Amino acid sequence: MSVPLTVTDLCLTLGANEILCHVNLEVPARNIVSIMGLSGSGKTSLLRCMAGLVRPTSGAIKIGDLEITEISEEGLNKHRARMGMVFQYSALFDSMNVYDNVAFGLRYNLHLPRAQVRSKVEAMLAAVGMEGTEKLFPAELSGGMRKRISLARALAPGPQVVFYDEPTSGLDPIVTTMMNELILSVRDSQGVTSVVVTHDVQSALSISDRTALLVDGRILAYDTPEQLRASEDAGVRQFLTGSSHGPILVSA
Repeated sequence: MSVPLTVTDLCLTLGANEILCHVNLEVPARNIVSIMGLSGSGKTSLLRCMAGLVRPTSGAIKIGDLEITEISEEGLNKHRARMGMVFQYSALFDSMNVYDNVAFGLRYNLHLPRAQVRSKVEAMLAAVGMEGTEKLFPAELSGGMRKRISLARALAPGPQVVFYDEPTSGLDPIVTTMMNELILSVRDSQGVTSVVVTHDVQSALSISDRTALLVDGRILAYDTPEQLRASEDAGVRQFLTGSSHGPILVSA
């Protein structure tokens, strides 16, 4: 069952650096929401806070009825199955084959019996179009294939929310399109709520129900792709067109 995700007045400060400043975000159940921004804008930090991997300085994050900033690390670990994470560089275990990578969380976190693990692994590999790859190792896979296996691993425990960190980074245009189609397909077949961090404007606008633009740790805009394209805001227009001229300052 998919659930909504709500971020309220979220702040993150690391040392003297203000990474996120009073971020508010509503992600409806079963929606795909993309977070766009320049490198260093805070989008990956926001994603990691939402996934419970980083503790914010202040603010609240709710996944369904679970307020994840108020529970201990031990308590949060009990709810990890609610959240699936697809990392930018896949983060597969090089010493494990595809089957063992996808099965990892089922064995060591959920402690499922062998037959149930096998059934889940086979179902998730089929969901991402990677049947028959169980015995291959990460070094034998292309970048796009590794992303798919990473997604299968994230889906295996049956999460309510899936977080994607730069899912199309390093992929060629055709594989990028395939990955975008897969994110849509997984949303529809698995019924998950999806949060996608990306700097790829076309991908974000093509797959998202709503898209946020994060600039210097603050939400500059949050709207449907159609409304963002029609925006008269100078910062939004600068980012969407990739212009070096405008209110968004770009570090060389």
